[in-house]
Amino acid sequence: MFNALIVEKDDDGNTHAGVKQIGLDDLPHADVTVAVEYSTVNYKDGLCLGPGGGLVRHYPHVPGIDFAGTVEQSDDDRYKPGDKVVLTGWRVGEAHWGGYSQKARVKADWLVPLPEGLDTRQAMAVGTAGFTAMLAVMALEDHGLQPGHGPVLVTGAAGGVGSVATAILAHLGHEVAAVTGRPEQEAYLRDLGASRIVPRADLAETVKRPLESEEWTGCVDAVGGAMLARVLGQMKYGASVAAVGLAGGAALPATVVPFLLRGVNLLGIDSVMQPYDNRLRAWQRIARDLPMDKLEAMVQPATLSDLPGLGEDILKGQVRGRVVVDVNA
Repeated sequence: MFNALIVEKDDDGNTHAGVKQIGLDDLPHADVTVAVEYSTVNYKDGLCLGPGGGLVRHYPHVPGIDFAGTVEQSDDDRYKPGDKVVLTGWRVGEAHWGGYSQKARVKADWLVPLPEGLDTRQAMAVGTAGFTAMLAVMALEDHGLQPGHGPVLVTGAAGGVGSVATAILAHLGHEVAAVTGRPEQEAYLRDLGASRIVPRADLAETVKRPLESEEWTGCVDAVGGAMLARVLGQMKYGASVAAVGLAGGAALPATVVPFLLRGVNLLGIDSVMQPYDNRLRAWQRIARDLPMDKLEAMVQPATLSDLPGLGEDILKGQVRGRVVVDVNA
């Protein structure tokens, strides 16, 4: 028997999350059984833990959209007992049981080997948020982003994706302008490498003009909505925005003018269904280009029993940086 955070729904449609003991026979049927060491808290986890269960399809359910640990048993030749592995995406934690458990059973196709230079705790300090941030940086680079060409904007900079993106971009030599609605986070963001702090209010409303002064050579946007629309009109000629989130809303009250007159690119970043080769590329870049001291500064430790409260906090935008969940604590 081992511990897992189980979300259940009662006859009235209300969900309840709590730590319970389950056995191997309770786990889904799949190729690889992993002894989970660490997981994290992401916005999707907050939705799955919250009222109504958000993205969950069936109950009872184990959330946790990512985890890192050690293979215990494998029916697939790619993995053997003792291998260190990482999982992000593939709707694990939503449609499939996830990482908020001391053991997980998943398809081999969903795993990647833990990259050299990272341990399992560091991998989950990165987690889905950091993996997404690196995918965004790589997409911007693939579309011409280079250090020294001007400031790169990061919206929602104190959140998980934004924190890692800020640290990576600064480490690569970019001038980073960090957007936040929490003035108390300025010292934290500057420690990550931000050279400029942009108050959220400066970008929170759309303007009638479809184009403003060219200011940003790139952008990692975790907010969407009116802020993304505003940022599109401020991008330099040929610059790109990597869209990674919708904390500010899914609607985009924008015009096509920035795309037509300035050749701006809007790049959609999906971390869930990324092909295996690009996953490996991103994790290798993380091991190389994310300063571990900066990563550690983002970390808030947690246990399984802390998760219901943290799920509420992340939905309210009250979680800074990265939460690392020690499922065995």
